[in-house]
Amino acid sequence: MSKRFKMEQLVSLCKRRGFIFQSSEIYGGINGFWDYGPLGVAMKRAIESLWWGEMVETRDNVEGLDSTIICNPKIWKASGHLDKFGDLMTDCKDCKARHRVDQMEDPLKCPNCGSANLTTPREFNLMMKTYVGPVFDEEHVAYLRAETCQPIFADFNLIRISSRQKLPFGIAQIGKAFRNEINPRNFTFRSREFSQMEMEFFCAAEESLDWYEYWKNERIKYYREKLKFSENVLRIHEHETLAHYAKAALDIEFEFPFGWGELEGVHHRGTWDMSRHQEFSGENLEYFDQDKSIKYIPTVVETSVGLDRTMLAVLCNSYDEDTADTKKEGQEEDKRIVLRLPEIVAPVQIAILPLSKKLSDKAEGIFKDIRKFYRSEYDVAGSIGKRYRRQDEIGTPYCVTVDFDSLENNTVTVRLRDSMTQERISADQLKNYFTEKFTK
Repeated sequence: MSKRFKMEQLVSLCKRRGFIFQSSEIYGGINGFWDYGPLGVAMKRAIESLWWGEMVETRDNVEGLDSTIICNPKIWKASGHLDKFGDLMTDCKDCKARHRVDQMEDPLKCPNCGSANLTTPREFNLMMKTYVGPVFDEEHVAYLRAETCQPIFADFNLIRISSRQKLPFGIAQIGKAFRNEINPRNFTFRSREFSQMEMEFFCAAEESLDWYEYWKNERIKYYREKLKFSENVLRIHEHETLAHYAKAALDIEFEFPFGWGELEGVHHRGTWDMSRHQEFSGENLEYFDQDKSIKYIPTVVETSVGLDRTMLAVLCNSYDEDTADTKKEGQEEDKRIVLRLPEIVAPVQIAILPLSKKLSDKAEGIFKDIRKFYRSEYDVAGSIGKRYRRQDEIGTPYCVTVDFDSLENNTVTVRLRDSMTQERISADQLKNYFTEKFTK
């Protein structure tokens, strides 16, 4: 990355400012599970809304779904998750550390202590098992879903009929998924509970590769234009080895501080999923094309991205440290930590800062008007310089300072996060001012 920093710096900022912190921390936490605080929730929902608007609300050929986390376990038998959905793991007999074999630089040596005294690699299924009903036996076994796409396939016919859609069309879903990872790591990058944003696009086989190229280009454009990722932090990894049912697959990768990691997958899944669910359910999932008077199993092109990974990538891409004009800013510290978040996903888009508590009536009136249109915060604690620093750290693009001149001439100062420049404008023009800023 062009901006070098250690992951620990971002983790510390996220905890300190209430973005993300370990679940049940007062009890020592639990590995692979993370809670989102007030700012984290706001930012996560903003990213979720951005994706949903891009993939569903602005398109006529994509429908939405919100399915249950626990499905009939036959779904996971049909999908192959119960038979083969796992990783090879090995244990170090000396230090007792457990490792995924594919993550070890040398599969014959423990990366923790260097010992070669390892157990034989063995398969570990990643499905999280639970029970439905009062009896804990094999007849009542169920599983927390490992991915959100399988319920989409199972609900295909119901959604197609109720929405009166014809092929080609897609079904999108945002929701929780669970994987019993052997070695959760790299903050929220690999967790045991996470949110997925997936879209399955159903089409005829002969046009499927064209749709694959279309969605690949759409998703890359999304990261460039909406999330402001530059070319040097994104790359495309084309899969050389494909699943037996796939014709093409790629990963959109982001350069995290710990290295390149998968952000989103675009996959040509063929007819395998729909054929398997037709076979195991006994239901006819063929599509009848009235124009051509033929029936066929739909081919599926998938886009699948982790919401948590997207948020982590945006935070990494935005984290920066620079040297502020300390005399002008009124601070003793030279180093300024700033999140240069895209305005559209910033948890606080505009902060209202009265210079004195005596200006509360004026400032609160402005705050109440602005918060109707933008995610806003009212910040009155501490010196104005310290408040600027706090807003920089949480990624607030604009600060509106209300001073004593505001009472005389109804003007306020707007401070821009990235340049730290200030503009004096009429309070009556704030809405028009920000409308122009946020629509650029």
